[in-house]
Amino acid sequence: MRIISYFLALLLLTGCSTQYPNKNITGQIFPTVVGQTLEKKSLTIPNDFTDDLTLLLIGYVQNSQFDIDRWLIALDVTDTRVKFYEVPTIQGLFPQMFSTFIDNGMRSGIPKPLWQGVVTIYDDGEQVQAFTGNENISNARVVLLNNKGEILYFYDQGFAVEALNEIRAVLSNQPLSK
Repeated sequence: MRIISYFLALLLLTGCSTQYPNKNITGQIFPTVVGQTLEKKSLTIPNDFTDDLTLLLIGYVQNSQFDIDRWLIALDVTDTRVKFYEVPTIQGLFPQMFSTFIDNGMRSGIPKPLWQGVVTIYDDGEQVQAFTGNENISNARVVLLNNKGEILYFYDQGFAVEALNEIRAVLSNQPLSK
C-alpha cells in the first residue's frame, strides 16, 4: 500500500507541469517570489537578500540535486566566497498540496544547520520556471544576483568546471558596497 501511495504522489507531483523554453536571462531582474526555508521562515527572493552578491542553485526536480551537490562541492573546494541558496522550485497545485510531505523529506536528508540555506518555492514555482525555462528539467539553474536583483550570470546546463570558473571571474570583478 505504501508503494502505491508513493507512486500516486509522484504521478500527481509530476503530471501537471508546463514546458517553458530555456532562455538567457543574464542582465534581467529576477522576479519577486516567495519561498520558505526548511526552518519554516518565509523569504522573498530577491528582496530579502542583503549581501552584495547571492548565488541561487535552482532545481525543478529531485534529479537536479545531483548538479546542485556538485556545485556545492566545487564552491567549497575552490573556496568561492559568495552567499548561496539551494532553491527547489516546484510548479503546480499538487506539489503545493504535498508541500509538507516534500519538505519533511528534504529535512530528513539535509543536516539541520543547512536548513536556512534551502528555500522551497511552491506558489511562485511556475513563475520561476517560466522565467528561466525548464527544458532539460533535471539540469540545475545557476543564477548570480547583485543586491538589486539583477542577474549577473546565468547557467542552465547543470554543472561544468568552465561555468564555475566564469562565476568566479564575475565574482572577482564585482565592486563591493561599503
